[in-house]
Amino acid sequence: MTPISHRHVAGKITGTLMLAASLLLGSVALADDHEAEDSGEAWLPSLITETPQEGFALAVTLSQKGVGTTQPDAEVRKAQRPEYAEDPDSLIAASHVIATHFQTVAAANDYWRE
Repeated sequence: MTPISHRHVAGKITGTLMLAASLLLGSVALADDHEAEDSGEAWLPSLITETPQEGFALAVTLSQKGVGTTQPDAEVRKAQRPEYAEDPDSLIAASHVIATHFQTVAAANDYWRE
């Protein structure tokens, strides 16, 4: 078994986060989020959603926001896209990040129990 370096893992994580932002949000929406931050407007007033589908959309937004905060330069994200856009490990890792956020949102919504 080949040892995995910390640098390799960090590169995969960075690529994954960038993939999530690029595939799911796009630079225009990120710019809107940053403008809202600059204006003092809260971009995340609550984790409460009406339905699980809205909760999943929120989980995606949380993932995208993390990428946009980590790398706010859309041109840098776009330039690095070829490195991770077709990497199955990056796609799986992006899904994992979203799933982790979805767990948080679901718990905050008491798993949408009535």
